[in-house]
Order: sequence, then C-alpha cells, then structure tokens
Amino acid sequence: MMRPDIDRFVGSLGVGWPAWRLLLEQPDNSKELTMQIGVEISRVLENKRIFVVDTDEVSRAALQFMLHDENETHELADLNDAYAKAETGKPDLILLGSGIVAASGAGVLPQLVEHFPGVRILLIAESDDDDMIRQARKAGAHGVLRKPLRIEMVRDKVDIMLGRKAPVIVPLTVLTSRTQG
Repeated sequence: MMRPDIDRFVGSLGVGWPAWRLLLEQPDNSKELTMQIGVEISRVLENKRIFVVDTDEVSRAALQFMLHDENETHELADLNDAYAKAETGKPDLILLGSGIVAASGAGVLPQLVEHFPGVRILLIAESDDDDMIRQARKAGAHGVLRKPLRIEMVRDKVDIMLGRKAPVIVPLTVLTSRTQG
C-alpha cells in the first residue's frame, strides 16, 4: 500500500520517478510499489545524471526513454540548454549527438570537459568510422553509441561509462587462435 511518507521519500530522490509510479493491483485491491522489469534498485538510488544533448528529437526521446528508469536523464536540444540545466547539478555523462559536433566542430568537446570536470562523453552517431567522429574522439569523447539504438547496447555502454560495469575485452590471441583436432 502506498503511504504518503514513502511517496515523499521517493519524490525527494528525484530519480526514475516514472518507474516508481508503476503500481500493481493486487487481488485484495491493495497497491504495491514496484519497478519495471530489468531495473536495478541500486542503480536508481545511485542517482547518476545524464544529459542527452542532440538536435535529433527522436534520438533524444528514445535515449531518454531507454535510460530514465535507472538514471536521472534529461533531454536537451543544444549546448546552451545543457549549460543552463547544469546550474541545478552537473552531469555524470553526456550523450552528445553528432549533429552538435558537426555544427560546432570537435572543439566543443574540450569546452564540455572544461565546463564539466570529470564528465564522460559518448557520441551518438551512425558510424564510428567517420572522420568527424575520429576527430571528436581525439578531442575528448570517450566512445560512440552507434545507431540504430538498441536498449541492451545503450544500457551496457552507459553502465560502462558510469563505472557500473567493466567492458568486455577479448584478447586478440583468442580471436586468432585455432583449435587443433
């Protein structure tokens, strides 16, 4: 059963509120606080802040939907919106659309790193094999989220960037060795 004190506590966290509001009707008509399938409570309580900064409204909305249950995720159309939003708290991770980099140049990345010390930056792009993306990686981006965006891939990459998960590294010798039989 929902109690006002629990409701206030969860509201004060400022995290993943839509996930907390999912209520299941029980046979006895009571309500029980639940979360969406696959959402880990420890990640919600950790309260990592993510800015999705992209000129592509569809990509922004998709990423916000994929990440909002486990993170405080904000959709922002441009860098000015990101700087304004940061006045209430700096981001732990910025998902930066390639359209922003194309319009502003790779020099925008050192500016972001300077403005948000310690922030991790993932580029949102069609491919990671592009000259502009390579320049952005050299300028300070930590990785690339390639389109099409899939929820498992997005969450894994975000978890790695936030230090929640170790990247899987396969040694080259494993890939090139052959079994003898």
